[in-house]
Order: sequence, then structure tokens, then C-alpha cells
Amino acid sequence: MEYEKINLRLMKYNTKSNKIKVVKTPGGALRSQHVKKLATRPKCGDTGVPLQGVSTLRPRQYATVSRTKKTVSRAYGGSKSANAVKERIVRAFLIEEQKIVKRVIKEQTDAAKKAEKKDAKKSNK
Repeated sequence: MEYEKINLRLMKYNTKSNKIKVVKTPGGALRSQHVKKLATRPKCGDTGVPLQGVSTLRPRQYATVSRTKKTVSRAYGGSKSANAVKERIVRAFLIEEQKIVKRVIKEQTDAAKKAEKKDAKKSNK
């Protein structure tokens, strides 16, 4: 049996990567056609939501497509969703605000303690 005439690969086992479907050609002949595995959409690392603007490909195909098909022009473009980035920005802002508030409260308490010490010294004299 010649392998050039029939469309078979050398591996005969029914594995996930070796699926075939039967296709009827315009001449009426039935041929086997190998089916590639379906690609899953890339997902956000934080929320697990599929990323918009990033093409759905098998892992090896990302090496051959252009950068615009793999990322979006934003911080964490090809790995995090827009809502996850927004959440990170808000969280970072609130943490910084919290640090400022703690510093102001500490300064106020220190100033109050100094004032109490001055009052105590004046009353002792």
C-alpha cells in the first residue's frame, strides 16, 4: 500500500492529536482529513476571564503571528483583563492613601504628646 495515494499518517492509534474526518472530494471520492486540535482563548491570570483582542491560536502559532494579534496596548496587555488592571490600579492607590493617612495620624498624635509634655512642664514650675 502506497502512502502517497491515501492520506494517512504513519501513526495508526486514535489519540487526541491524530483525529481524522472523512471528506468527500469534488470527484466523489472519500478521503480522510486530519483534524487539528481546537485552540482555547487566552485567559486573565487574575480573574480567568477570556482576554479580548488577543487571537485564539494553538501555542506554537503565537510564534508566527504579529505582536498586535498577541497583545493589546495597555499595561499587562496580553495577560490581564481590563477590569483586573483597573482593580490593581485602584488597590495600589488606596494602599498609598492609607499610608498617607497613617502618617498624618501619627504626626498628630506625636504633636499632641509634645503639647501635653509642655503643659506638664509648665504646671510643674
